[in-house]
Amino acid sequence: MANGTGLAIYPVMNTQTTVSRRPTSATRHFLGVLAAVCLLGTAGLSRADNATLPEQLIGVTQGFLEFTVEDYLATSQTQGRYEIEVKQLDPRLRMPHCDRDLTASLESPAQPIGRVTVKLRCEGSAPWTVFVPAQVHLFRNVVTAIRPMKRDAIVSEADVAMRERDVGTLGQGFLDSLDQAVGQKVVRPTVIDQVLTPVHLEQPQMVHKGDQVVISARSGSMSVRMPGEALSDGGFNEQIRVKNLNSKRVIKANIVAPGQVEVAM
Repeated sequence: MANGTGLAIYPVMNTQTTVSRRPTSATRHFLGVLAAVCLLGTAGLSRADNATLPEQLIGVTQGFLEFTVEDYLATSQTQGRYEIEVKQLDPRLRMPHCDRDLTASLESPAQPIGRVTVKLRCEGSAPWTVFVPAQVHLFRNVVTAIRPMKRDAIVSEADVAMRERDVGTLGQGFLDSLDQAVGQKVVRPTVIDQVLTPVHLEQPQMVHKGDQVVISARSGSMSVRMPGEALSDGGFNEQIRVKNLNSKRVIKANIVAPGQVEVAM
């Protein structure tokens, strides 16, 4: 918390308050009301002992985070369920009674996922600030290995499945569609139940230097095919240098399939 001295602390204990939700439009409406009730009700409840109690601060934090997470999921059109864990404040904490409604804001990070800090602020005649840490778990279906894969293996449909994981703990990212993994080359060995991330995969090479390729030149409904030789390696939709074996000219063409490249006429 912060007072006139400018000191800020995190008055927390190890126990936690947890809530789990599946986002719905009705829930978002309810949470907006809940957040307002929490903010407006704190001052009235605290008059009993002329202090703002820890459970009131936790309630405001809980309501604010539920509303904020629901809004984030709706705005980003993200599917998933979430759980919120708010750290319990020290029960001995007694903040002065606030004669104005408390304000709540997300101190960090920019998105309400993972470890978060909520700033509660009293802007009344005796202002103070409390920073309340919490954890927001967002569970989504992500691509997971269902059997070990060696380096340089090509991912097949039998290698992966969608499994629910807390994406807030996946620092290297994740894949949310099987299409993002199937057909890709494994660059790091994986084990069973491992979440696949972009750093685990790369696009496989469809053409290698020295390969004989078919050059297709298209213009509307017309198509001309000619033999060529790849002068470099490349994957799908990558542009490489190709030697036209008929004209001996070197051209640039896009790889459209194994052994096939295409140029615009």
